[in-house]
Amino acid sequence: MFLTISTTGTPERPATDLGYLLHKHPDKAQAFSTSYGKAHVLYPEADAERCTAALLLEVDAVALVRRGKGKGRGGAPDAALAQYVNDRPYAASSLLAVALSGVFSSAMRGVCAARPERAAEPLPLRVEVPALPARGGPGLVHRLFEPLGWTVTAEPVALDTEFPEWGDSRYVRLVLESSRLTLARALRHLYVLLPVLDDAKHYWVSSDEVDKLLRAGEGWLPDHPEQKLITSRYLSRRWSLTRRAMERLELVRLAEADDSEVEDIDNAVEAETEEAEKPTPLAVQRREAIVAALQESGAARVLDLGCGQGQLVQALLKDARFTEIVGVDVSVRALTIASRRLKLDRMGERQAARVRLVQGSLAYTDKRLKGYDAAVLSEVIEHVDLPRLPALEYAVFGAARPRTVLVTTPNVEYNVRWETLPAGHVRHGDHRFEWTRAEFRRWALTVAERHGYEVEFRPVGPDDPEVGPPTQMAVFSMSTAGTAVTAKEEKAA
Repeated sequence: MFLTISTTGTPERPATDLGYLLHKHPDKAQAFSTSYGKAHVLYPEADAERCTAALLLEVDAVALVRRGKGKGRGGAPDAALAQYVNDRPYAASSLLAVALSGVFSSAMRGVCAARPERAAEPLPLRVEVPALPARGGPGLVHRLFEPLGWTVTAEPVALDTEFPEWGDSRYVRLVLESSRLTLARALRHLYVLLPVLDDAKHYWVSSDEVDKLLRAGEGWLPDHPEQKLITSRYLSRRWSLTRRAMERLELVRLAEADDSEVEDIDNAVEAETEEAEKPTPLAVQRREAIVAALQESGAARVLDLGCGQGQLVQALLKDARFTEIVGVDVSVRALTIASRRLKLDRMGERQAARVRLVQGSLAYTDKRLKGYDAAVLSEVIEHVDLPRLPALEYAVFGAARPRTVLVTTPNVEYNVRWETLPAGHVRHGDHRFEWTRAEFRRWALTVAERHGYEVEFRPVGPDDPEVGPPTQMAVFSMSTAGTAVTAKEEKAA
């Protein structure tokens, strides 16, 4: 990652005063260790007329991966390379923002004992970032920086210069120019807005991030027209933190409260959030979506394939319209836990007649699975090695052939919204792959065409306008042609 800060001067007020303000001598190249690599500060040019300070951040991608947990995305042998070969070492992100605050901490606070008058006055500044992820495009870059007094140049970077017809990437070359800002204010703008444009952070976002945001945003964020977007993205879209920050920013803007009142509001908001905002867990939303889809299909006899510890079976038993429910799993241990969860040994005779748990592998055809109205593969396919997925496909769609099949799987695009998930990691250590919405649609449409089904796609969980829902669901319904084929096979049997 690379960033330059330039200024101009006169013999009376030399540009090399930038070295005093940054607390880094122009005649020396300096290096600073970080937890994810090494930061270098050097001056490509330094004289009375013009001075440029460069921050070069070497990111150790291997160290980043080793410090994280879990496996990389993808089921192919080279999929783990996605953890190491990515844009983090090259494009500005929260890594660069943290390096700015660490290397230039005194400058960000506006502290300079040697040149206090220069620290307090506006400078002619030019900031350049050669590669900046801009989720929202150049337009968003302008909306974020221009209200702060910057003249903005945001040049889209071509996806591939050899193939211009492919269009632009999501990266821009950013140049900011201003003669109205102090160096401290400029650095604080960058500290907040670089990760906002990337819309991701490489570290856990906790409640102390609210204080960091308010400190860095002092004097400019309360009145910024994109305040809500900046606050939400900076706090990784954690609603409780965003709401608290917005409350405090409003107090600052109106100047109607002192510090003690701000603290009281913080406590009140936190208590109210804990009491009133208990979002429904994704697993519960997923089961509710599955049950609703099964009800729509009119299914009475249902297979839960890969039933795990029996949560969905338990939910289906609560609805009398499901007269026969069979849970299938390859793990005997999981079935034992499911049996305990369902209290099969104490279940009444009529209820017990509705449910059955059987051990079996979905990689093989199984005559016991034929003749059912519907089958559910809830968060199952991502646990299967990609080369074995066609076998599961045939066992379910080609051999068992229920009228309706529901398949849910994680949407990997949504992973950037998970606060605790490091970039490039899958949601569970046993996931062999996680698909984008386009990848899942491609697979599902191919399966439907191959086996005589029609397919509909539904979001499960909050449907983010940029990255989609956390879970994607495909509802397969046997087509008329598929029904005819099944009837013919049954007659032949």
